[in-house]
Amino acid sequence: MSHLVKIKSIEHVTHDVLHLQLEKPSDISYTPGQAVDISINKPDWEKVKSCFTFTSLPEDNDIEFTIKTYPQRDRVTNQLLQAKAGDEVFIYKPFGDIKYKGEGIFLSGGAGVTPFIAIFKMLDKQNKLGDNKLIFANKKKEDIILNEYFEDLLGDNFINVLSEEDVDGYKKGYITAEIIKEAMDGNSKYFYLCGPPPMMTAMEENLKSLGVAKEQIVRESF
Repeated sequence: MSHLVKIKSIEHVTHDVLHLQLEKPSDISYTPGQAVDISINKPDWEKVKSCFTFTSLPEDNDIEFTIKTYPQRDRVTNQLLQAKAGDEVFIYKPFGDIKYKGEGIFLSGGAGVTPFIAIFKMLDKQNKLGDNKLIFANKKKEDIILNEYFEDLLGDNFINVLSEEDVDGYKKGYITAEIIKEAMDGNSKYFYLCGPPPMMTAMEENLKSLGVAKEQIVRESF
């Protein structure tokens, strides 16, 4: 089953990331952290699906997505670069295993932060941010999605790691077990993972080396 909805607005939030606001189907239901397949209502693209995570909350009037684009790839993200308000897309059934279970550390790389955007919005709205931390890996500072938002929201609990750039106040390299250990405290019960597959594998190895049990790790299974 799918819903045909119109794009209400589309804009850049970084040099390669779009914020997409769509009409909300009346019967859609999802949990912060979940995703959905989207295809574009144009010739040859109606059945070409890509998966994107909701960055709106279920109770919002519209549905929103924060989407990293890849102009070199002939995929849905590239087509969205050419889209405008009023264009139509198909929305399918929401799915996904990432959901908030309790206070902890969120580990993400690049566009892998998107399921965490909705979760942090939810926690902020409920005044339950607590001591949750976000460790975010990117190549350069310009690649950080919603940098100012997370800085304002989390303060020192927003930890950035850049692999290709030296910036004061930012860690250089990749997310290591040492970086995770520095952030851990008595409130770090859960560890949320989302990012490219090699990063996810590395994070699970890091957590294993720190004695974190499998049941404490929340990650996507698809």
